[in-house]
Amino acid sequence: MTGFGRSELFSEDLNVIVEIKSLNSKHLDSLIKIPKIFSEKEIEIRNMIEKHLERGKIILSIDYQNKNLSNQPQVINEHLLKAYYYKLQKIATDLSDEKADILRLAMYLPDVVSPEILNGIDTENWVIVQNKIKEAIKLCDEFRIKEGGVLAEELKNYIRSIGNHLDKVDKLDPERIEQVRSRIQQNISELLPDLEYDRNRFEQELIYYLEKLDISEEKVRLKSHLDYFITELNSRQSNGKKLNFIAQEIGREINTIGSKAGHAGITRNVVLMKDHLERIKEQLLNIL
Repeated sequence: MTGFGRSELFSEDLNVIVEIKSLNSKHLDSLIKIPKIFSEKEIEIRNMIEKHLERGKIILSIDYQNKNLSNQPQVINEHLLKAYYYKLQKIATDLSDEKADILRLAMYLPDVVSPEILNGIDTENWVIVQNKIKEAIKLCDEFRIKEGGVLAEELKNYIRSIGNHLDKVDKLDPERIEQVRSRIQQNISELLPDLEYDRNRFEQELIYYLEKLDISEEKVRLKSHLDYFITELNSRQSNGKKLNFIAQEIGREINTIGSKAGHAGITRNVVLMKDHLERIKEQLLNIL
């Protein structure tokens, strides 16, 4: 499920902004962007995400500013600075730009200069950040639940539509059987008008033929699959894979009805049922 949550705090001492985004994915895949000062807390943050969000591609970012550290000593990453410097120098030479202030440019590149961490993480401030993370995760989860509710109602509407078309098929079925019977009798009368045949045997063969075209079992199974789909959809458990399997079974019964139909009205309803089923399958990709 897609989702978004944002939690922030602005005070005299701290600025904290936590954002979390969720994209559709079968598994849980977390990308965490945090300041270096919280590097040792990355595993704890991942555990917080896994506890509340079962799956999805999760992107969590933390913007943290401690205003009390404005005069904190700065640390220069000499190894990184030299790497930037030599790279920029080569580019300047290639471009024949001898006036480039390479050192100044290198000093402003990411992670060259950073605050010195004197005493590790401030426990009190970490608790504040931790609470903001929890709040953002909760908001993201609420967003996903709301979207899931909309999706569930949409799926139910498609299932109801398939059920309505199945009712129409059921009403047209007696007419279809009678048409098949009349067509066979008419063909025999027209092609073999003078042929003597055993009418009892003819009736037996006709019954056998009609049984092969009978869709009673398919209609019962399809109705059962539709009811089962709604039951699983209302379950509190995550049943994306099971719903996908049920959708496949629904498709199998619809296809069988279509192959046996031989009736224009039933065929039209089968086509519409297939259309609704394809829409269901598209939406199920969001909850697998």
